[in-house]
Amino acid sequence: MAEEGRGQEKEDAASPLSVERVFEKERVPKWREQLTFRAFAVSFVLGAMFSVIVMKLNLTTGIIPSLNVAAGLLGFFFIKTWTKLLDKSGLLKQPFTRQENTVIQTCVVACSGIAFSGGFGSYLFGMSNIVALQTPDVNDANNTKEPSLTWMIGFLFVVSFVGLFSVVPLRKIMVIDYKLTYPSGTATAYLINGFHTPQGAKLAKKQVSVLGRFFSFSFLWGFFQWFYTGGDSCGFSNFPTFGLKAYDNRFYFDFSSTYVGAGMICPYIVNISLLLGAILSWGIMWPMIDKKSGDWYSASLPKSSLHGLNGYKIFISIALILGDGLYNFVSVMIRTAMAFRQQMKKKDAIIPVAGVAAENGTNFDEERRNQHFMKDSIPFLYAVGGYLAIVVIATPVLPKIFPQLKWYYVLVAYIIAPVLAFCNAYGCGLTDWSLASTYGKLAIFIIGAWAGAHNGGVLAGLAACGVMMSIVSTASDLMQDFKTGYLTLASPRSMFVSQVIGTAMGCVIAPSVFWLFYKAFNVGSPDSEYKAPYAAIYRNIALLGVQGFGSLPKHCFELCCGFFAAAIVINLLKNVILPKKVAGYVPIPMAMAIPFYIGGYFAIDMCVGSLILYAWERVNKAKAEAFGPAVASGLICGDGIWTLPASVLSLAKVSPPICMKFLSRSVNLQVDKLLGG
Repeated sequence: MAEEGRGQEKEDAASPLSVERVFEKERVPKWREQLTFRAFAVSFVLGAMFSVIVMKLNLTTGIIPSLNVAAGLLGFFFIKTWTKLLDKSGLLKQPFTRQENTVIQTCVVACSGIAFSGGFGSYLFGMSNIVALQTPDVNDANNTKEPSLTWMIGFLFVVSFVGLFSVVPLRKIMVIDYKLTYPSGTATAYLINGFHTPQGAKLAKKQVSVLGRFFSFSFLWGFFQWFYTGGDSCGFSNFPTFGLKAYDNRFYFDFSSTYVGAGMICPYIVNISLLLGAILSWGIMWPMIDKKSGDWYSASLPKSSLHGLNGYKIFISIALILGDGLYNFVSVMIRTAMAFRQQMKKKDAIIPVAGVAAENGTNFDEERRNQHFMKDSIPFLYAVGGYLAIVVIATPVLPKIFPQLKWYYVLVAYIIAPVLAFCNAYGCGLTDWSLASTYGKLAIFIIGAWAGAHNGGVLAGLAACGVMMSIVSTASDLMQDFKTGYLTLASPRSMFVSQVIGTAMGCVIAPSVFWLFYKAFNVGSPDSEYKAPYAAIYRNIALLGVQGFGSLPKHCFELCCGFFAAAIVINLLKNVILPKKVAGYVPIPMAMAIPFYIGGYFAIDMCVGSLILYAWERVNKAKAEAFGPAVASGLICGDGIWTLPASVLSLAKVSPPICMKFLSRSVNLQVDKLLGG
């Protein structure tokens, strides 16, 4: 016994931060017990709330910060409050566990994830007449499709579950055998584990309090902006430009708490890259190219024409996005192939479970996690059968929704999809970088060119993008959740069921939220707050696929080639050539590209968020790290939820009573002169 005790002491000394020692005496509930009614009730509420937030960001900037922390935190708070009330009344039958918390987080993220992967701000809305009319080329009835709640819900139900079945058989290989890190999934797991310790519960209570205060502030600030600034037509978008020469009034600070909060969550280099892109494009390039009007392009062209200034804005941003996407695609593929090859060479790549694991040096945490992860296996035949069943349904159904998308296009996509889903899930485990949008863009080019413009190639390419993007996106999301479940001892079966239920919720909630935005606001218009910029970008990628580069305005192709090459060179400098200390200051081309088309207003807001966080860290780093995400989540959630009453007021044709504007000195003098007669 003494020897055994000393052996235990040695093991604890070797792993002083053992998480599972803390929870060793707690019973791990069976997988069915982890799937509670209260968990899915809370997931439905939070999923709807986060879907509104994601949709708003989707239709404005296209930048979606991670909301996993907020999902885990709010899920913990709601269920903890629920169980406390039941406990006081003597009706509590089942305590709240970290496994149930993981189920909630998984369901919420799966639900709100459909608001992004569903393409409401990109490929799906890019099919609409509103976006097509902004690019007059190839906008006939065969290449457009108006949004409708019924076909969007049907489309999402057909395409959103395939990715889940495609990677289920690989869960042991990815998580246990190859020990892929999945940084987001790991971070979420440690967050949830921390909540369910006494110290973590106290911190979570304080974080929720902070989140609530900033949620209230942000919600009231949204109301103030609506009440005093006349809605979209005359708002803080007229704020002064801080002395930098603005072009087309898109370089300003509009006091958006959503973007300030997003700036507090996004890494500093992302926000700096956005600001650099805004200065380079709207501060320098577009005013210079505008002066070439009449030389490089006709001065009589409308602003929306791709043969004028708008063409430079869209296609140069596309060149940066594609250059960055191609580099990361090749980089992740090389790293995936090399890591996979190394794993295959290892004789002891497979880690045994249960008792044998300890003999090979596996510590207590890993042994316990391996045992529980392998306990509730998902049969291989179920996964294969589910995948084949969806393929059989989808192959004839998708051409009914999109006649331009022939059945053999769909079949080819589903044959290739499992390989791409594996690549994306594996690469995401190594780098935390999902290449779902890159795979989607490849599908646009391939299927669009295959179909041709006269056979609805634009619409076929965009629809194929949706099929491919949904598959590879949900595949990597599920594997992230498996990693979270592995680290919290949540059953793989409960993770899978939670993901399926969350996805089903999202297939109804996300289109409904989009429909509310679509009916209440002028979505897609260049003059609207909800410009849906990526919808135009995705449609123009499809146009490139069916038309080639001959339709670009003068010197646009040369500029695109230059920026495409620049994106690759910048990435090489950042990831290969420069030392890590210097590389951290090199901007990200993908982030730089976003304001090229949208404008610089949100970049300034997000940099303000970074500045607030930086100043806070300088004063008290510990508090900034503990409460910064809660403050940011409160700002984002409050402003996002204000969108719901704002949309109801808009549908009811209720106009704000006051219209306040900020004008430059010269314009103000003209207004005074006009009013004075």
